[in-house]
Amino acid sequence: MSLKSTGPEATLLPSNKTSASNSLTYPYLYNFPPFFELQPVQQTRSAQLAAWSAFIQSYCRHHRLFALTPIDALPTPLFTNAAISHALRLKDARAVLSWMASKEGGHRAEWINSSNSKKSGGGEEDGGAARCWIFWRTPEEWAGLLEEWVERTGQKGSVVTLYEITESDATKREEFWGMDAELLMRCLQVCVKRGKAQVFGSEGSEGVKFF
Repeated sequence: MSLKSTGPEATLLPSNKTSASNSLTYPYLYNFPPFFELQPVQQTRSAQLAAWSAFIQSYCRHHRLFALTPIDALPTPLFTNAAISHALRLKDARAVLSWMASKEGGHRAEWINSSNSKKSGGGEEDGGAARCWIFWRTPEEWAGLLEEWVERTGQKGSVVTLYEITESDATKREEFWGMDAELLMRCLQVCVKRGKAQVFGSEGSEGVKFF
């Protein structure tokens, strides 16, 4: 079976229905064993990596996952298709995530605070225990969404805590609900650089004022 695309990867990517549906749409390649084996031919491999990137982003968006630890994610349906008894190997999962973190992969992932991961492309020395941000929205996109939420809810000039943004009932329907505090702070810093917000307070009790 060929993994090459005949158009702009249209036949390889899962349809983007996860935000409007209760069920996750899997790519059709998920049911073919070669999808779980990184291909040696560069053109085919590039298309395969793009397909994996799109699927991982859709999966994480559907399940509200902002980060992955490869070794923990390996036995989940993300990397293992029990129906066909095939799974992505740990080193290949790391390779996919490292490709996502590259310029070619659109910087849709980033290894978190791990010098080993940076050296080995995904934690070869730590057995895959390194965590990786999955940017189904980039920090810049999240910043824009936060700014839109502030505008929509009339909170310009108000002070809100980080807890209120990601954990309160008022934001439970927002995509950023449940976001890791570290990632949220990074997104807020984008707002700060744009002159749209000011963050203050000590670690663990930060507040933010939007302009």
